[in-house]
Amino acid sequence: MKTQILIAAIFFSGFTFAQEKKQDTVKTKSIEAVTLTKQVFKKQSDRFVYDVASSPVAKGNTTFDLLKQTPLLSTTDDKTFKIVGKNNVLIYINGRKSNMDSESLTQFLKNTPAENIQKIEVITIPGSEYQVESSDGIINIVLKKKMSDGTSGNMRMSNTQNKYNASNASFSVNYRKDKLGINANLSGGENINPQSYVLRNGIGQVRNESVGNIDDPNKNLGGYLNIDYQLTEKSNLALSWNSWANKSYNSTIDLLNTLTMPDDKGILETSYTKTKNKEDARNYNNSVNLNYEVKLDSLGSKFNANAAYLIYKRFQYSDNNTMISDVQGSTSGFSRTGKKIIQNIPQIVNNFSGTVDYIQKFKNDFTFSAGGNFNKTKTDNDTKNYNYAYDYDKNTGILKGIKSQTDFNHFIYDENIYGLYITFEKKFSDKFSGKLGARYEITNSLGTADSRKDDVPSNQEIKQNYQNLLPYLSFSYAINDKNNISYAFSSRMGRPSFWELNPVRNIITEDNYTQNNPFVKASSNYNQELTYMYKNSYFLILNHTYEKDQITQVPLQKKYVDNNGMERVRLAYIRTNFGDKQEMSAMLGIQKSLFKQYLTMNFNAGIQHNINKGTLNTDPTTGEVFDTYINNRKSTSLVINSNNTLRLDKNKTWFLGVNFFYVDKQQIELGVLKNLMSLDLSIKKNWNDWTFAVNVNDVLRTNIVEIEDYQSNGNYNYIKNDMYRRNITVSLTYNFGNKKVKKVRDIESASDAIKNRTR
Repeated sequence: MKTQILIAAIFFSGFTFAQEKKQDTVKTKSIEAVTLTKQVFKKQSDRFVYDVASSPVAKGNTTFDLLKQTPLLSTTDDKTFKIVGKNNVLIYINGRKSNMDSESLTQFLKNTPAENIQKIEVITIPGSEYQVESSDGIINIVLKKKMSDGTSGNMRMSNTQNKYNASNASFSVNYRKDKLGINANLSGGENINPQSYVLRNGIGQVRNESVGNIDDPNKNLGGYLNIDYQLTEKSNLALSWNSWANKSYNSTIDLLNTLTMPDDKGILETSYTKTKNKEDARNYNNSVNLNYEVKLDSLGSKFNANAAYLIYKRFQYSDNNTMISDVQGSTSGFSRTGKKIIQNIPQIVNNFSGTVDYIQKFKNDFTFSAGGNFNKTKTDNDTKNYNYAYDYDKNTGILKGIKSQTDFNHFIYDENIYGLYITFEKKFSDKFSGKLGARYEITNSLGTADSRKDDVPSNQEIKQNYQNLLPYLSFSYAINDKNNISYAFSSRMGRPSFWELNPVRNIITEDNYTQNNPFVKASSNYNQELTYMYKNSYFLILNHTYEKDQITQVPLQKKYVDNNGMERVRLAYIRTNFGDKQEMSAMLGIQKSLFKQYLTMNFNAGIQHNINKGTLNTDPTTGEVFDTYINNRKSTSLVINSNNTLRLDKNKTWFLGVNFFYVDKQQIELGVLKNLMSLDLSIKKNWNDWTFAVNVNDVLRTNIVEIEDYQSNGNYNYIKNDMYRRNITVSLTYNFGNKKVKKVRDIESASDAIKNRTR
């Protein structure tokens, strides 16, 4: 959890999934369950549908594992997903989004068995009925519909070994009796996330290098409870509760820093410092949603209303130390040992949300939808920094801290979002259908910062109000039974996450930090996509995204002279709006079963072209001026993703999985991201209600992040981050009870639109 601020915010700013908001409201047409003997991938209306109900791939796997094998989806960090041609995705379950922050959701997916999944829907460009951000796509996980009263469930246990050992367990149960349905899950785990770093940057002959490790222990516990009651034949009332807790104590950064610079005669000299940071953090995420739904006629018309409350709390305490050392990193024997910075960085998010949706279907294959939403959010961030200078007494061997500076900042952010949407959907013939819609959003926000630096108070108020009309258009044309073509366009806003707005500085080393920014404004995004499908197995997708005022992290450098007269280089990663960006991609793919279903192949390959255009030289929060950073660069890269399942016996009990991805080097905001690849292998045995599985990830140990940037003024920056993604996981899953228990009704949550913007 520790340097998630650094790692998550910096190193994957170009290709992470921001778990965000959605609001499915209007219809997600249910596709009738069909008994299949093989996996099916098809284009339906505004989404791709991957039917895994009868697939052995799901059995014994986690939901996360199943998503990794879904067409159009990929992951390079084993934490987040992206849809081909998109950076971010939102995860929905039964048409609604879990109210967990992105870290908690990742752990939840990795602890949830995949046996109960009917299908996975990939919505590359969501319609106006969805409240999404930027160019986000949606992954909707639809659970199986079971047909009788009774109780069923499953238990799963797993153990993973990379640099350290990790264990996870989960228990899920479904209960159905007459008009009452209850669905519950409890899962948890314990792990240590290891990382190693090489950080290099410099201006001319003045250079910094930091090499070392980060160890982040985590304990997770969470789950959900859904209660659904049928009031009448046409109406239902439901209550949903989600909870997740994480504890990350004694998370450490241990880096050896090397400073190289010329002396008065131009001869290069080298000095060393040791950075040892310790962090204790914990967070809690709780949400409750009340849903009422009434069916209006036999055609599928309905009215849906939700009211939700979400509270997110994060408490983070860090003790950051930089000490003079020798080349081996030993700090003993130095008279002036360095600096200590203690940071207390809490965050509390309260959100109340409400949604209403009205869907009217007509006999002539025409559907009218309208609705609205309201989100009221308040975040409270009371940050305290204490700066100390070290003094070491050689005679007593005592290290003393002398208080030198305090820096307090209490930032409160209030935001109100009002949204209205309307959509018209028409099936003109068996071959042609279209959908037209628009959202109108009003955003009013006010941020107040009460600061005190060395007992000198200051106050700041940041107010942002804006209104946006966001159109949507799509159509689909079936040329014949085997050929289909579709097009979609949408316009969206991309609001910053709440933690990005909190004007806090997160210390990495003495000369390296990240800076958040309360002045970040929403970005504008325009997305379009053209899709061709052949036999529901072969596809071509052309995608274009244009983002204006993109929100990202920008590396700024400058020379400065410290208190000892030494010339040094400061590197700050500034969160801000940074110019415009375009992404274009062309992807060919296939999803097919071969050799009498002994081999199931999911393969796609294509080209991605990025155009970056941005310039920055000033920290908007502090006003500090740095050397100008320019990213007016283009790149074209190859992307390959292949997931294959081989059945090893006639009885369908043994399965071998071979998965591979390759991402060519590409230009992102921080510089050139070098190529990434990973080969993953798995073997699985099904025996009655038991499933045994062994997974080996990153067999060749090639999934290591490297980013490099050279500026025309001589500034350079290099990052190498190894997250020890080579690992082996052994798992055991047991299914029990009546396998035909009917699931709880699909329910949408009003607070879906806010969840991603928490950490």
